[in-house]
Amino acid sequence: MTTNENTQRTQHTQTIHRRTLGTTGPTVHPLGLGCMGMSALYGEADRSESIATIHAALDAGVTLLDTGDFYGMGHNELLINEALRTAPAAARDQALTSVKFGALRTVEGGFTGYDGRPAAVKNFLAYSLQRLGRDHIDIYRIARVDPDVPIEETVGAIAEAVQAGHVRHIGMSEVGADTLRRAAAVAPISDLQIEYSLISRGIEEEILPTARELGIGITAYGVLSRGLISGHFTRDRALAPGDFRGMSPRFQGDNLDRNLDLVDALRKVADDKGVSVAQTAIAWVLSRGEDIVPLVGARRRDRLTEALGALDTVLTPADLAAIEAAVPAGAAAGERYPAAQMAHLDSEH
Repeated sequence: MTTNENTQRTQHTQTIHRRTLGTTGPTVHPLGLGCMGMSALYGEADRSESIATIHAALDAGVTLLDTGDFYGMGHNELLINEALRTAPAAARDQALTSVKFGALRTVEGGFTGYDGRPAAVKNFLAYSLQRLGRDHIDIYRIARVDPDVPIEETVGAIAEAVQAGHVRHIGMSEVGADTLRRAAAVAPISDLQIEYSLISRGIEEEILPTARELGIGITAYGVLSRGLISGHFTRDRALAPGDFRGMSPRFQGDNLDRNLDLVDALRKVADDKGVSVAQTAIAWVLSRGEDIVPLVGARRRDRLTEALGALDTVLTPADLAAIEAAVPAGAAAGERYPAAQMAHLDSEH
């Protein structure tokens, strides 16, 4: 990288308008890095490239690193630990960790449910702190609501960890409006992590207005729908063994064809602006409100660079109308998860 390129990057980083997660959460770069794909669910990942991607994100000013203790059964937290240990001190100090917990796994990699009991919360937290090599987690949240444990008990346990200094902020994940209200009545909630993209807009009806009423931010995952609307996914793509998308309804048969037709329509809008499909899709989520921080699941530096370009993609009212015409709300074919996983989503009930 040339001196001029370094100067341009530094100037760009300094002019980024940061966003605050709710009324009580941290102020962060407008894009977060979702690290799951570096360890799980999308086939093999290159460890060196994953670490280089985290380093590049921090160098670009990205602050929020999102993970889960069950991503690769601890692998992802250890990966982040290594990336932070080998990053420059200034970059390491600016990094914020957002961790999901609660998923129960088998040796074979299966999921068997969720555990939100207060004793389990403390147990999960202890292991995460050790794997991450940090004395606190910036945002801690249960990945899915445990149906056998009142959300008040789970949130109360995280609140105790906040008081003890082990956690800075409490987040929620994939919960509906009623559960969000109940959680917020126990302790301040910084943000709700939930899927939100051009083809996953279910939160707009009730969940997003409730979050805004309560002063809770949104960290939006799946903004490219696991690559489906990135502009890089093709109809003839062969998925690697263990790739979650092989079981995802939106990637199956006629559903895939219909969804990629939507991408083709979106591509025309992107081409007219001289930007990529992915940048258009990410910019659309960014345009939904200053209280929304998209998480981009880049596993490689080139994909990260593309995603960061969304920050320079300004969507005019005419652009937004064209995007809406290309990908209307509710146009996606297929559910966002297989039926068994949909059943665990409090946000869908």
